[in-house]
Amino acid sequence: MKIALAQINFHIGNFESNISKIKSAIRRAKTENVDLIVFAELAVSGYPPRDFLEFDDFISQCKKAVDDIAKCCIGISAIVGSPTKNPEFQGKYLYNAAFLLEDGKVKEVRNKTLLPNYDIFDEYRYFEPNKVFEIIDVKGKKIALTICEDLWNVGNNPLYTVNPMDRLMEQKPEMIINIAASPFNFDQHETRTEILKKNALKYNLPLFYVNHVGAQTELLFDGGSMVINAEGKIIRELKYFKEDFQVFDIENLEGNSNHRPLLKYHPSNVKTGLIHDALVMGVRNYFKKLGFSKAILGLSGGIDSAVTLAVAVKALGKDNVLSVLLPSQFSSQHSVDDSLELVKNLGSPHKKIEIEDIYRSFEGSLSSHFQNLPFGIAEENIQARIRGVLLMALSNKFGYILLNTSNKSEAAVGYGTLYGDMNGGLSVLGDVYKTRVFDMARYMNRNGEIIPENIITKPPSAELRPDQKDSDSLPDYEILDEILFRYIENRQGPKELIRMGFEEAIVKRILRLVNINEYKRYQTPPILRVSAKAFGMGRRMPIVAKYLS
Repeated sequence: MKIALAQINFHIGNFESNISKIKSAIRRAKTENVDLIVFAELAVSGYPPRDFLEFDDFISQCKKAVDDIAKCCIGISAIVGSPTKNPEFQGKYLYNAAFLLEDGKVKEVRNKTLLPNYDIFDEYRYFEPNKVFEIIDVKGKKIALTICEDLWNVGNNPLYTVNPMDRLMEQKPEMIINIAASPFNFDQHETRTEILKKNALKYNLPLFYVNHVGAQTELLFDGGSMVINAEGKIIRELKYFKEDFQVFDIENLEGNSNHRPLLKYHPSNVKTGLIHDALVMGVRNYFKKLGFSKAILGLSGGIDSAVTLAVAVKALGKDNVLSVLLPSQFSSQHSVDDSLELVKNLGSPHKKIEIEDIYRSFEGSLSSHFQNLPFGIAEENIQARIRGVLLMALSNKFGYILLNTSNKSEAAVGYGTLYGDMNGGLSVLGDVYKTRVFDMARYMNRNGEIIPENIITKPPSAELRPDQKDSDSLPDYEILDEILFRYIENRQGPKELIRMGFEEAIVKRILRLVNINEYKRYQTPPILRVSAKAFGMGRRMPIVAKYLS
């Protein structure tokens, strides 16, 4: 029996495109004499469709799509994911389902049992959990058909009281198929692989796994679909961050390390390389799926805007990213020079707009209203907001999307100006800590200088007042990022952090800054998610709260 895995970049709600890609893969599978082709979870609708699932028309179009795809399944079987109505009066309106298509029609439907409701997942908001456990039969082969989370209840701390595979094993399946929508984070490939291996070993069955690939706004799907034999050996992994199609003969499941795309990354920079490639895919897909092609950003001469520009050029092409230098009276000449060297290295266009005269105009208009108070944060923020207005004006005039260049460290502690440098249609580095941004710059320079060395080595500065440095307002980034990571990702509290040796005053100050700046993060653009706990939909905090503030 030959099984094909089709790893496809779907587009939420774009039924025409999704159906076309699925049909194309089925036609290809037929030419290779495939018996069964497998697509990902909610392939028809795209994942996650969120509140589109509350519209009857959306569900109706999903059903029509499944029926349309089924007509192509003559002489071949297919498994495709789609939402489907719950026929019962009680319970949620929908199931998250896997459809087995054969002989031009729907032959079987199997529903997802374990519905994740944590971090970025809220499937129980929409779906009823499955309570009936039955294998499927394809070409005489008995298959345990599962959907994503259904295989994730095998750890030492299970989240659920039922394990679907335990129930399905009572019917003696010969293999496991798992269709999934497993979002990327820089550790997810390791976690996911271990979970899948545990299942193959526990049940002594080969496992065929199909994941989504591509970006859906902030959620990035890395692909990495795979086949694992009953001994827990990876037979083959599909590509990361790219569409792929592979055919497997179930009679020949021998492992081969040459089929491990992750091996292209050097062991010393696997995480940084994955983050880089994920962000490039995220930017490219965001623009393409919205129907835009050109980006704009403010280029300050600092590391964040430099890395953002390099990612955008890689994603969109050098001619499609406009950098705007916006120096003020406080900007150093070396920042301007560094920026010019960067755009020269990348071959991308740039403009330069001096903002001192605009700032002086604001200053003159506000001087009497500021009551002769000394220069401070208000004046600093005016400069950032002038830059934001100019960038948005160019964006509106020429149809660019403005890329936000703030990093996760800054976003965490509120080190940014609302309606100024926090503007943007997409935040590229908002889930990347400052120390990792430096790692990314060095990674980008691994085959030759792209980001000028001076940008990497000079002390970070917002340059909003004379001789300003980030270290005037914040601890060293090595300390700051470690505290932030342990608080945000690991959810470790102040007492734990102090016991680890961090200075008590710094811990209390940093955690207070994180919590009192939730209102700022609430107003930021979508952030491309590369960690296990990103700001945005996966981290839901109250704005008006007193805890640690």
